[in-house]
Amino acid sequence: MTTLFHNVTAVLVDGARKTLPNAFVAVGDGKITAVSQRRPVGFFDEIIDGQGGVLMPGFVNAHTHVAMTLMRGYGGGHDLQTWLQDFIFPAEAKWDERAIRCATALAMAELMAAGVTTVADMYMFTSAVAGEIAAAGLNANVCCGGVQFQDSFDPATHPDCLVQRSLTEQWHGHNGGQILVDASIHGEYTSHAPLWKWMADYARDHGLGMHVHISETRREHQECLARHGKTPIQTLDEYGVWDTRAIAAHCVWTGPEDWALMARKGISAIHNPVSNLKLGSGVAPVPAMLKAGVNVALGTDGVSSNNSHDMFEEMKLAAILHSGVSHDPAALSAWDALEMATLRGARALGRRSGEITVGADADLILVDMAAANLFPCHDVVENLVYAGAGRNVALTMARGRVLYRNGECFTVDLDKVKREVTEYAVPKLFA
Repeated sequence: MTTLFHNVTAVLVDGARKTLPNAFVAVGDGKITAVSQRRPVGFFDEIIDGQGGVLMPGFVNAHTHVAMTLMRGYGGGHDLQTWLQDFIFPAEAKWDERAIRCATALAMAELMAAGVTTVADMYMFTSAVAGEIAAAGLNANVCCGGVQFQDSFDPATHPDCLVQRSLTEQWHGHNGGQILVDASIHGEYTSHAPLWKWMADYARDHGLGMHVHISETRREHQECLARHGKTPIQTLDEYGVWDTRAIAAHCVWTGPEDWALMARKGISAIHNPVSNLKLGSGVAPVPAMLKAGVNVALGTDGVSSNNSHDMFEEMKLAAILHSGVSHDPAALSAWDALEMATLRGARALGRRSGEITVGADADLILVDMAAANLFPCHDVVENLVYAGAGRNVALTMARGRVLYRNGECFTVDLDKVKREVTEYAVPKLFA
């Protein structure tokens, strides 16, 4: 399938921070094949008139738990530990695969409608999650969030080791890399050294990335210091956890020594500003991390603590939050936020996307710039970051396949999913 976009302004996000007015962008075999202000030679199966809109890379939601759509608005007004112990964990104990599948499908419809083309997801029933994401057509790095609550540990029988093995065998590299599997540790505070070492070795031996919650709350960070005399980042480093491509979600309470280690090891920090503020966890020191050479990307976290998958909202808050905290309007620019939501996220997940360049994956979204909230436009990126919203996405394409256009999801039967959520999943978890 070949596609040609025309009559668009292309926001390239290629490192040079350029926009290309009156652009032609060609797609073939799931890749971007041409980017120019002249029409490429050749026949195209589909020609899409962008009607003066903006064509930009699809968003990379670099940390979330997509099935938690069922918990949107549940247990609000509490700190992380109270919220988890009193609300989330009891509900999660009731999950089954059927409920996970419809919750994930619901998330896929929300994500694609708001321009997200790739997610990094950590959750249980991970194979079912991967299956629904694959069917919907989005890209994903999936992991199970390994935990170890008992001192005893046998990798031959430990549930998350079994899941990690089967998940890798079944899904890693699925459909030319649409689905990738990462090794994972839920967090330092929910596991012990034997699991850390096993996951680190497994990631190294199988060429996998690593996904961990890190220093989300002051309590988590300080209790790790009391246990080990080191921060979570430093503690896990002793066991080889970071000796691969790795993402560290949150990083709210990290400090300069952590950032130096992260920059040296290539660990990407995933900033989740909405979730961190809603749970009262704090504000990650993003400008300082960037200055230290850390790759910082954006994520929504689960909608249970957000309560949305809208990356436009995440971009805007990231930019204005750090300007306000530092009393510096240039602390985090619109371009910084846009790159964190696209190119930096793709790099964090080991993907060739997040930019409009020849050879990159054709993960693209078309934004309707004629919408009232985006009109008039003096600066395209300023409008996208500070005025844009998920509802402005007119088309979402992942790997060269159009998944969503003008309010219609082509790969998710949303009415059917809503019935399944209402009639089965919600009663299952909350009755």
